[in-house]
Amino acid sequence: MKLVIAHLYYDLMNLYGESGNVKALKKYFEEQGINVSIKFVTIDCEKEFDKYDIVYIGSGIETNRMLVLDDILKHKEEIEVAIENNKFFLCTGNSYELFGKYIEESNQKKYKALNIFDYHAEDINFRIVDQVYFRTSLISKPIIGFQNQGSVIKNNNNNLFEVITGTGNYPNSSHEGIHYKNFYGTYVIGPILVRNPHFTRYFIKQVIYSKSNRFKIKNKKDIMGEKAYNNFIDKFIENK
Repeated sequence: MKLVIAHLYYDLMNLYGESGNVKALKKYFEEQGINVSIKFVTIDCEKEFDKYDIVYIGSGIETNRMLVLDDILKHKEEIEVAIENNKFFLCTGNSYELFGKYIEESNQKKYKALNIFDYHAEDINFRIVDQVYFRTSLISKPIIGFQNQGSVIKNNNNNLFEVITGTGNYPNSSHEGIHYKNFYGTYVIGPILVRNPHFTRYFIKQVIYSKSNRFKIKNKKDIMGEKAYNNFIDKFIENK
């Protein structure tokens, strides 16, 4: 089996070491004996969404987010077709704002986004900074990570996570992120796949089975990753 991962806007949307998510995917797939090719794609590069198995976009500063928005709008139709055709997308930090109706800056100026989903993003005049501890129906283990954001998502009806503690999508919000078909978007950074080995295994299984439901997945454990995860959980419970 061969897989192609497109690391979209790798040079502009890579705050907080979010490229670690791509490295984690490559590591986990290669442990299964799968050949992985990573395409580093940025502004003005040719983009072939029909040829990618996974599209990853990380978090970026607000200025870079707007530069990327201008470029990604050129590919709205191809992206929408790819999502509806069950291509896998993982968007972390503020990158998943690009897929909503619009982005509203703090001066109330609105910029048209891809308009693939019904939500929109609003910049705020403070930063949401917090450790997070979420629940998801996709796996039994909680999701851990970090949020450092200067914008919020509103009017999202396809939530990925349920907030156990942490600021979530917005102060006092009970849900965070988006999950539609094989599209996963979240403000959680960390990187999320490095800090949540159980979620990463879930994700790679979905990708593998989408290619072949006969593939024999090896039960490989990320010992160091799970140790770090368990240490965080233990300290979290201890401090509650």
